[in-house]
Amino acid sequence: MIVLKKEINRKEVQEWVKERFELSVERIREIAEANTAEAPFDVYFHCLADFILYVEKVYEMRQDGRFVQLTTKELAEMNHCFYADILPETEVWEGETGYEKSYANPQWSTAMLGADYGPMMAWLVTEIRGLIPLAFQGRLADMTAINELFIEIYNRFENRIPERDEILQIIYWYVSDYSDQTVTGRTREKLDPALSFYRDIIMKADLTDLSYLYQYGEYISANEKSIAAYLNTLDQSVIDDMAATFVNGYVRGFELYKIDLSAKKNVQLRANIGFERVLRSTIRQFEALGLSVIVCRDAIHSINKTAGKLGLVSCSANPQYEYDHRMDKGLYLDKALCERIIGVTKSAYEQYADLAEDYAGPAWMDVFGETPFEPAAKEENIRLSDKQQKLAVRMAGQMTEIVNQYIDASAISFSIIAWPLPSIGDRFEAIMDETIKVNNLDNDLFRSIQQKMIDAIDGAEYMHITGMNGNRTDLKVALWQLQDPAKETVFENCCADVNIPVGEIFTSPVLAGTNGTLHVSSVYLNGLNYRNLSLRFEDGCVAEADCNNYEDREENQKYLRQNLLQNHETLPMGEFAIGTNTTAYAMARKFDITQLMPILIMEKTGPHFAIGDTCYSHSENHKVYNTDGKEIVARENEKSRLRNTDPEQAYFNVHTDITIPYDEISAITACFADGRQVDIIREGKFCLEGTEVLNEPLNI
Repeated sequence: MIVLKKEINRKEVQEWVKERFELSVERIREIAEANTAEAPFDVYFHCLADFILYVEKVYEMRQDGRFVQLTTKELAEMNHCFYADILPETEVWEGETGYEKSYANPQWSTAMLGADYGPMMAWLVTEIRGLIPLAFQGRLADMTAINELFIEIYNRFENRIPERDEILQIIYWYVSDYSDQTVTGRTREKLDPALSFYRDIIMKADLTDLSYLYQYGEYISANEKSIAAYLNTLDQSVIDDMAATFVNGYVRGFELYKIDLSAKKNVQLRANIGFERVLRSTIRQFEALGLSVIVCRDAIHSINKTAGKLGLVSCSANPQYEYDHRMDKGLYLDKALCERIIGVTKSAYEQYADLAEDYAGPAWMDVFGETPFEPAAKEENIRLSDKQQKLAVRMAGQMTEIVNQYIDASAISFSIIAWPLPSIGDRFEAIMDETIKVNNLDNDLFRSIQQKMIDAIDGAEYMHITGMNGNRTDLKVALWQLQDPAKETVFENCCADVNIPVGEIFTSPVLAGTNGTLHVSSVYLNGLNYRNLSLRFEDGCVAEADCNNYEDREENQKYLRQNLLQNHETLPMGEFAIGTNTTAYAMARKFDITQLMPILIMEKTGPHFAIGDTCYSHSENHKVYNTDGKEIVARENEKSRLRNTDPEQAYFNVHTDITIPYDEISAITACFADGRQVDIIREGKFCLEGTEVLNEPLNI
């Protein structure tokens, strides 16, 4: 009887939601036909009403079966219509205006609607654009909530122009009231393999018919179509090998850190649309290990969005659009809402505690080769105030602590690999072949060479890194002092385990005594370019940061604070590493794609320094060992040591790697307390005895 009652209630709820949805669509149709908003808002609401009705039409077509009858050309045209208003001017069709004259663009929206309303009305467009994936997934409750938000705001504009605060209050309470639905739903998406919409497309679609790409509801660019077509030309054995490199790296991570993978049930897959043949093989190989695979999309609602994309994604329709909206939480974030979101997150993980316990960690298939992006700075964009920045940092920290209460960081692992996209250029196929080679370099060879470096460095007081050829780096990195050298080591010998490809040794620096300047002439970090990036460290923390992206120094400081420092006042140096993958370095130089390479690969092509948390964040107490049996003791620093007494000061939820290429390195030298010095690299070459073979790919 209880089960029956639950079924009846579920059906009643579904009927109630459907009725609300139909009423909302009816009202929006009235708005489209008889808009009574005052100018200039009448045009704005008419455009949005038409868009919502178009999405609703596609939803109905998916429900009644008409969608599957569409031709590939019709599907492509529909996909373009969904995303035309945010595309760059170069990608829109004749007669279309694209993002420059879109209400989704805060700059244009402000020009049309005024400074008081423009940014928040651009926010509304972005939230409404979330209807697209919701319609494809058939998530009626979420669609209804967005429809009703639109109606409520429109109602305030009927025959008058309301006060700005009236609209802000509507937005605020929409975000707050629906967080039980949006935040809880997002939590489940990241943990529950039963939500199989995206996985079903990967596993069941006819991948030889590229029309399957349009089943997701995501933006489909030339990259998605081209990579899918290319992968269809490869033998299944090649596809399986690509997947096996990825999956085996995931398994080796558990073995390396002595974590029992058999105790876990689910793995989360992150990847790009277009790679379905490789993803299908990957899922099958994970399933053969007894793991169910979670596949979700990136966050839909602004309250759930983070700095990076997470899930099954496509190439960006327009990076400037995403950049313009990266701080949309600034529209509504306050202390009460932070507490509300933290509380909902806690409840969500409590609700899905069993799924959290079963979670083994992410398997991430990254891509590279998109056109480099340098954002335009727009005053009209929503920004976080100084107070909101502190709130956002605090909220992120507390939410991470909640996650770690339910997902033990020392009991999970991960794997990440990267593949090129066709947009990388005419030599794409050759670059793909070379990437496959790089991703499958000899682990045992590199482990042996890297162990020679570690043996030479262990016991040093600090590392001294200096630049050349215009690089102004002059930096001393203090090292952990060993108590029992026979059983302990400072550096981890990192091969192609969790981090593919092979090639680095890394450590958590001691902050006290880590001083000097880190300089890079040009580097892309998290998709953004930094020109002449300079970081000055005092006792391991960033004391000063500068770059030359903009003529105005104040704009450069904002850019660094918001994007590199992630709204923190400062960040510590969480990692120092020496990359050894000269084959990857040579590949980047050979094809002239250095600026297009992902940090995953580029961090292996020279020394790199991570600002933020250490590589052992939240799992410092879990002992790890190199294959020589020595315990890696440098797992914490003075900041993360506060985890038990002041956790809000211990972690930053940031880890950004900055690499200096070999040809800009004058020296990397281990300096000992007795005055002895051991060079690892001198004038761009590996010079320690037993490491010379690494110089062969460099042709120097």
